[in-house]
Amino acid sequence: MHRIFTTSVASVYPHYVTKVEKKGRTTAELHQVIEWLTGFDEAELDRHLEQGTTFEDFFADATINPGASLITGSVCGVKVQEVKDPLMQQIRYLDKLVDELAKGRPMEKVLRS
Repeated sequence: MHRIFTTSVASVYPHYVTKVEKKGRTTAELHQVIEWLTGFDEAELDRHLEQGTTFEDFFADATINPGASLITGSVCGVKVQEVKDPLMQQIRYLDKLVDELAKGRPMEKVLRS
């Protein structure tokens, strides 16, 4: 089992916020990306952050967007579409979406519209 699986989403979330805000994007846009991928609205996301939900439990509770399979590219040198473990792939999907948001990609493209 990889260490990230048992890491709380709340411990990584501030890094996501910092990353996107540093590049001129907003927390609201980050939440929109997270909602698109997981189906969690603002209240559900807040609940997971407050409870210290692990990535394993966070994604077990999520309804992954069918369009997630359209997410391709590399995160930390790993192609997300080639990740074998489903949970690790979902975590990489989130990382990739946050990266794209931070790089200024238009929201329609980030959300695979």
